[in-house]
Amino acid sequence: MTAGAQLSVTDQRRMARHPVDHPVIAEHFRSGDVRMHIANLSANGFMIDDARDLARGDRVIVRLPVIGRIEAYCIWTRDNRAGFQFERIIRIDDFLALIDTLQPNPRLRRPR
Repeated sequence: MTAGAQLSVTDQRRMARHPVDHPVIAEHFRSGDVRMHIANLSANGFMIDDARDLARGDRVIVRLPVIGRIEAYCIWTRDNRAGFQFERIIRIDDFLALIDTLQPNPRLRRPR
């Protein structure tokens, strides 16, 4: 019997995703430090495009600009991609500051 993530935040994949190019070193609860590349980001989570040996329910802690350390749970994997949901929703003002930091080109930012 496996103990998957018991998420209190509802799955809201329809949130606006912002393309980013951000490498991070995540603290994986089983594998230790793992390099990941965040390809897109929303206020509820992020997608990586270099998923290796990750499974649904895996927990990681990432350090993001503005936000700091935040825990996330893998909610899906497909091919070499994986989607993570933050354990809490990021406040909108912090999220907008995060996007401004990670996406300096205003043309790439979604309209607000």
